[in-house]
Amino acid sequence: MKKILNLGIVLILVLALLAGCAGSKPADQPVEKQEENKETNSTEETKEEAKYEDGVYFAKADDFSPNSGWMEVVTIEVKDGKIVTAQWNGAHKDGGIDKRTASKEGKYQMVEKGGAKAPWYEQAEKVEAYLVDTQDPKAIEYKDDEGHTDAISGASIKVKGFFSLAEKALSEGPVSKGPYKDGAYHAEASEFDAKTGWKETVDLTVINGDIIVANWNAVHKDGGADKKTQSVEGKYQMVEKGGAKASWHEQAAVAETYLLEKQDPTAIEYKDDQGHTDAISGVSVAVSSLFKLAEEALVEAK
Repeated sequence: MKKILNLGIVLILVLALLAGCAGSKPADQPVEKQEENKETNSTEETKEEAKYEDGVYFAKADDFSPNSGWMEVVTIEVKDGKIVTAQWNGAHKDGGIDKRTASKEGKYQMVEKGGAKAPWYEQAEKVEAYLVDTQDPKAIEYKDDEGHTDAISGASIKVKGFFSLAEKALSEGPVSKGPYKDGAYHAEASEFDAKTGWKETVDLTVINGDIIVANWNAVHKDGGADKKTQSVEGKYQMVEKGGAKASWHEQAAVAETYLLEKQDPTAIEYKDDQGHTDAISGVSVAVSSLFKLAEEALVEAK
């Protein structure tokens, strides 16, 4: 009887040992297999965390502000599915330096003239950092219809434009960076026209490698308001006295838009030596000076 009992105990121990070995099989996998499992799990976690496609995102406002003349733009960079940088900026309707540069150089005097506690670019940096932290342009609450917020310490400016553009940029997907270096570019005719007294000028603003603003204008040898201003005010009467179908500033705006769409000042064909073209609907004025001056201005942007 005692032998039978001992045999039973031995059998129980053997079965327990076998069960333990069977249960430990996953842990006894080769090191290579364990590492492979870790990499698979890590990849799956990264995919779950990746919210956006890698690349550069860009969006701009539909038009210039009628009050300030600035058009807001937002550039976002995404790496490994996350927003790593965000830049809020602006381009002026007259061309020239961007809003961020103007603020840093003291030419956008929001503190000196507006009583703000900090320059625009410093407040913009806090707003950008908030987006990088939250990773979501919708994760912001406004305290009024103008778009101010209490969520970002040190930012008293209206921020709704930034987050709306950030949302728009991210929803439209990554874009290719343009061919030009960011900056402000200017070119003007070498002398005043002997007949008209005007000297034509072109000012371009490049952001994210693309021409964002093109301002075609002219100054007169006798001084006074520029050509575009005189046209807007009805003092350059090309319609009334010259029989044109549209004012000079209106035709200039259409020609500028053509340049923004093409992004290449050489992508234009003229029908005569005076520089008229059939390529731009609604434009009967000679446009060669716009495109030739733009080409000259962009030499330093390449």
